Amino acid sequence: MEAASTAVSGKYIPASQRPDGTWRKPRRVREGYVPQEEVPVYENKYVKFFKSKPDLPPGLNPEESTKSKQQQSKQDGDLAGLSKSAKRNLKRKEKRKQQQENDGTAEADELSQTLQKTTIGGGSQNSQAALQGDQDGAEKAKKVKNLKKKLRQIDELQQKLDSGEIKQATKEQLEKLSRRQVLEEELEDLELDL
Repeated sequence: MEAASTAVSGKYIPASQRPDGTWRKPRRVREGYVPQEEVPVYENKYVKFFKSKPDLPPGLNPEESTKSKQQQSKQDGDLAGLSKSAKRNLKRKEKRKQQQENDGTAEADELSQTLQKTTIGGGSQNSQAALQGDQDGAEKAKKVKNLKKKLRQIDELQQKLDSGEIKQATKEQLEKLSRRQVLEEELEDLELDL
């Protein structure tokens, strides 16, 4: 037995206190044992690469970066006592102010341009009528395009029925086919107006 006890020589891990305040007993361990707390954490090559990477981009002066960080921290310090939503609301208000300032200058530019275009004696009424006519023409052209598309779809549906590709038409398909005459009349009226 004595030979066995001498062969198991080793070292002791001293008693230590647990986080809850209780004490661990000293333990005898084999030679070469490394406690769990002392085992180095494994890091793969990507983690090592990113840890070795510098914080700043190449060529950036570290003094300039600290100045910009200080300025940013001052701005954040002004907002430090506010909640996330309050900070968000402040940012929105600032954006609105900037947009209003930009819109104000844009409106002034538009106003000056319209004043230059108009002539004394009611020239602006003619330009408004022309703009209205352009808008009506665009709307009519859009309607014509939509009607032609619907008629094209009806033609395709009719061809599929005639060729036997569709054996039995559904209720919706039959309704679509029955609207053909109405759509053609509407298209003719719109094309006469253009």
